[in-house]
Amino acid sequence: MFLVTGAAGFIGFHMCKLLLQRNIKVIGLDSLNSYYSKSFKLKRLSILKKKKNFKFIKLDLREKSKLESLFCTNKFKSVIHLAAQPGVVYSYKDPKSYTENNVRASKILMDCIKKYKIKNFIFASSSSVYGDHKKYPIKENFNLKPKNHYAKTKVICENIIKKNFKNSLTNTKIIRPFTVYGPYGRPDMLILKMLSKIKNKKKLNVFNYGKHLRDFTYVEDVVNIIFKLSKIKNKSIEIFNICASKPIEINYLLKISKKILNKNIKINLRPERKGEMKITYGSNKKLLKNISYKNFIQIEKGLKKTINWYNSFSNKKILDKFK
Repeated sequence: MFLVTGAAGFIGFHMCKLLLQRNIKVIGLDSLNSYYSKSFKLKRLSILKKKKNFKFIKLDLREKSKLESLFCTNKFKSVIHLAAQPGVVYSYKDPKSYTENNVRASKILMDCIKKYKIKNFIFASSSSVYGDHKKYPIKENFNLKPKNHYAKTKVICENIIKKNFKNSLTNTKIIRPFTVYGPYGRPDMLILKMLSKIKNKKKLNVFNYGKHLRDFTYVEDVVNIIFKLSKIKNKSIEIFNICASKPIEINYLLKISKKILNKNIKINLRPERKGEMKITYGSNKKLLKNISYKNFIQIEKGLKKTINWYNSFSNKKILDKFK
């Protein structure tokens, strides 16, 4: 049985979906906070709940006694910890929520994992922990230079794991996903934001004049890789970048989006924004040495699939508003 935290979130939803397709029993946790539309999260959950092997529990990980009870009454083989307070810009507006929901919540979960001797533990960190570097692609052993509060909380969590699971029998892995996108994505991220602006005939703010480079990684690739990693036994804590390792400029993304949509995109070019990385470009060499995975979905194909999903999604209004 798998425990997936953040089950109503973007990657969590796709993770649960994949596990259920493989007839694995899943308990999904989520606090259903209001960072973006709760209705959208419930829509994701409604899809998962159609599967008999899925059970959803609304739970804030900081509720220690309830979490302890859950571990006590269920024999989890693996825990995939995807729950987090996301967002770079919002981390400056409410830094306390990041400390609470990313650090404190993760620490309580880790205590349960250690106490109940869970066999496999995967912690979702972020590519943002690297910050900006002069040399690319970024490897897992590069220095961490977090530029924003969100990234700093992820680094803190990584350090807690390294301290508490150093000599543990739990197969522990830290993953650092790079610019994940796809259907049912977060509405505060560029691609869904772009589609929403086009629908509402509004201008899209594009920062750093569209010159940011992003290592876009399709969500189905990400969850397939996480599942493969969950089956690997490792004595020491292992860290993996999850990325296609093919960065593109945001201006190019907009160009191919325009071609797919056959629509003009109204753009408001703006200067660089505080806390954002100029380049995300990871090396996946270590990852590919450990798992068999070659066919990453190309950006053109992944973008088409995302746009097709958006066009078919009936309640687009719930994607329009976010903090």
